[in-house]
Amino acid sequence: MNRRLFLASLSAAMAKAANRLPANKNIKWAVSLALWGHFRQVPFTDVLDVMKDTGFVGMRFTGFPASLKKYGVTPAQIEKECSKRGVTVMTISFNGPAQDPAQQGKVVESAREAMKFLKIFGANRLVVFSPGRVRSGDVDAAFQTMCGTFNKIGEAANEMGFRAGLHNHLNQMVERPEEVHKCMAMTDPKLFDFFPDTAHLHLGGSNVVEMFERYKSRIRMMDYKDAKWTTPAADVILDNGQRLAKDSQGAKFYSSIYDLGDGEVDFPGCHRVLKGMKYKGWICVDLDSARQGPRVSYERCGAYVVNKLEPIYA
Repeated sequence: MNRRLFLASLSAAMAKAANRLPANKNIKWAVSLALWGHFRQVPFTDVLDVMKDTGFVGMRFTGFPASLKKYGVTPAQIEKECSKRGVTVMTISFNGPAQDPAQQGKVVESAREAMKFLKIFGANRLVVFSPGRVRSGDVDAAFQTMCGTFNKIGEAANEMGFRAGLHNHLNQMVERPEEVHKCMAMTDPKLFDFFPDTAHLHLGGSNVVEMFERYKSRIRMMDYKDAKWTTPAADVILDNGQRLAKDSQGAKFYSSIYDLGDGEVDFPGCHRVLKGMKYKGWICVDLDSARQGPRVSYERCGAYVVNKLEPIYA
C-alpha cells in the first residue's frame, strides 16, 4: 500500500472511530427530556431523532403528565414513535410533597400512576426527587416523614416490579453529603435505592467517587452530568427566551453545567466503581445546559463516552 492510500485509510478509520455511537451493552445511555424545556419547543419526534442519531437510546421523561399535553402526544403515540427509532422511555422524574404526612397517600398513589405509564415501555425504575428544602418548622420531622414516604413508594414499586431510588438535587431536602447519608440510613435498602446525580453531588459538596463506592450496593441507575461552579459574567438568556439574572441562583447553576469531560467530575473514577460491581443498567446524561444545542452536546458527550469511558467499562 502506498503512502497516499495508507493515509487515506487511516483517516477513514479515525473518522469512523470518531463517529462511533455509545455501545449500549452492559451500560445503556439515556437523555433527559428536561433539557428541551430550555429551548424553543420542537415536535416530540425531533427529540427522539436526536436520541437515535447520537446513540442515547433511553429517555428520562419529565413533567409527567403535563408533558403529554405540552407535546401533544399520547403514551401510545410515544411508544409507536420510539419503536420506529429503537429508543425507549426508561424512567420518569417523580416528585411530590413527601415531607407532608397529610399528603403521603396521595404522593404514593401518584407514584403508582407514574409507574403505570412507564410499564408501557417496559421500564422498571422510578427516579424520586426529594422535596424543596424545608426552611422553617420541624425540619427533622419533615425529613423523617419524607423517608417514610420513600419507603412506601419503594413498597409500591416492588409490588409493580420496579425499583425506586433517591435522586439528590441542589436546593432540595437531600442536597449535601450528610443529607444523602441521612436519607440512606433512614430508608430501607430492601425498598429504596440510590440513583445519584453526579453534578448535584459535586456542586453540593460531595466526593462523587467516594459516594458511588459507599453506596454501590444501592445504585441501580444514575445521572452522569458534568459540573464546575461558574459565575456568569452577564444575564443568561435561554433559547426559549427566558432570562436569568446574572446574580441569580438559576444563572449560576445553568452556567455551571457542562458536557461530559468539560467540568470537574471524575467520571473515569465513577466508571471504575461500576466496573467493579459489574453494573448493568442505565446511565442518564442529564444536561441542563447545551451551549450549542442538544444535538451537538449529545454528540460531544457520546464521543466522550466512546473514547474515555468505554475503554474502562462498556
